[in-house]
Amino acid sequence: MVQQISLPDEAIAGHPALDAARADHTIEIAEDVAYRRLGIVNVVFLGLRGAGDRGWFLVDAGLPGTKGLIESAARDRFGEGARPAAIIMTHGHFDHIGTLEDLSATWDCPVYAHPLERPYLDGSASYPPGDPSVGGGLMAALARFYPRGPVNVGARLASLPEDGTVPGLAGWRWLHTPGHSVGHVSLWRDFDETLVAGDAFVTTQQESAYAVAVQSPEMHGPPAYYTTDWDAARRSVRSLAALRPRLVVTGHGQAMEGPAMLDALDRLSSDFDSIAVPPRGLYLEHPARAEDGSAYRRT
Repeated sequence: MVQQISLPDEAIAGHPALDAARADHTIEIAEDVAYRRLGIVNVVFLGLRGAGDRGWFLVDAGLPGTKGLIESAARDRFGEGARPAAIIMTHGHFDHIGTLEDLSATWDCPVYAHPLERPYLDGSASYPPGDPSVGGGLMAALARFYPRGPVNVGARLASLPEDGTVPGLAGWRWLHTPGHSVGHVSLWRDFDETLVAGDAFVTTQQESAYAVAVQSPEMHGPPAYYTTDWDAARRSVRSLAALRPRLVVTGHGQAMEGPAMLDALDRLSSDFDSIAVPPRGLYLEHPARAEDGSAYRRT
């Protein structure tokens, strides 16, 4: 990366002392919004504590091997046997769908995704390969080896409605934020200006294993080794910055809030090319797009 945008610790959302003692090991950033870090990625829980069966939603499904951690967090947060109303996928990269098939089957719940993301979730297509040439650290260097899917939850898979709503999730709407993947979505709640950004932008340098481990508060563009359309990624960041969010939780890194976060997001938006776009990369001149079929590798 050409630049990085550091943030003060005061911009980190949540209450570390309280969160450390929680049985569910989540970080609560609003009364009905919490997230749990699972290695290199976050999953988000939407719903009031104690919401009970079908009274909450899970956003993304973590890494392979983390099913028990997600289930225990859900049980401790929402109640014994409490299943989500649905799992909402921001996108289908390997670190976001690791437990999706197992969890959706165990919970017998629908999986919502953007229509352009469906081929990666119904078993019909794999992602374009990761791009280690973007540089930035070990995570990027290993990109060619990451699983590209697909998974198959076709029996439970449903497209997000065209009107921007999420069935059953009052107050939230989904936004198409492509670039990192063709069907990437973010979630936005108007009344308190809360944004679940997925990987449209992140708050750690995801290309670097050291940065991922340390989790210093920073503002970055989407993980470069998996971003296949930089023009679309730029537009997505600018559209999210224009919302003026008060609170953001991303797929990687810590949740952030307040003026320092907003200033950093504005800077990322205005200087996206110098901050987020790598100096070289497979998809800089040859983006993988849905309209020409290059985003999909048939299985």
